[in-house]
Amino acid sequence: MLKFYYNAAPNPMKVALLLEELGTPYEAIPVDTRKGEQHSAAFMRLNPNAKVPVIDDEGRVVFDSNAILIYLADRAGRFIPTDLASGERGEMLSWMMFIASGIGPYSGQAVHFRNVAPEPKAYALNRYDFEAHRHWKILEDRLAAHPYLLGKDYSVVDMAFWGWARLVPIVLGTDNPWTQYPNLKRLLDEINARPAAARVEKLRTAHAFKAEMDDDARRNMFPQNERLKSGT
Repeated sequence: MLKFYYNAAPNPMKVALLLEELGTPYEAIPVDTRKGEQHSAAFMRLNPNAKVPVIDDEGRVVFDSNAILIYLADRAGRFIPTDLASGERGEMLSWMMFIASGIGPYSGQAVHFRNVAPEPKAYALNRYDFEAHRHWKILEDRLAAHPYLLGKDYSVVDMAFWGWARLVPIVLGTDNPWTQYPNLKRLLDEINARPAAARVEKLRTAHAFKAEMDDDARRNMFPQNERLKSGT
């Protein structure tokens, strides 16, 4: 059976959504990153980058959430253009990489500098907040012209979008960003109403991950800060 190493963060949850959409049997294995379980030798043999999600598909290990989405969708031949030479396939890759290299990193850094980083942080927060808005506006404009990110059909790109779209109010630091981004909300609501999303919510709450951001959690989540203490 496929093993799915996860926590409740955006990137593992979008993989969970595809697994549920496909009806793929899997064993869900929680990795508590605030406890530092991602740094264990056993986990780092699966992903030397020490991040979730990871899948182990009968010995075929894939890490990075968007790589996993493409792998699983290709394996099933669903929710993805299957003609490798087609324009639709190229468009899918473009939007998947846009989410992987833009939406995820800028959204994550906006959350980090808004909520976690010590002062002074005005420059960094301004940069990442600006870029998060810019990237989400590109998706807003795309969805103003199309029902889904690849056009008329629901796909893995929409699932990749969904993982982060659920956190847009936290990313952008506002209670109601949806007046500015109504088409993001339209697609988010549609995906949230799918039975697969309800099953993901059950998975998300099935394991009690550490909630406290104490000193141990900070060391495990932000090991770079130890350099500041040592002055190196």
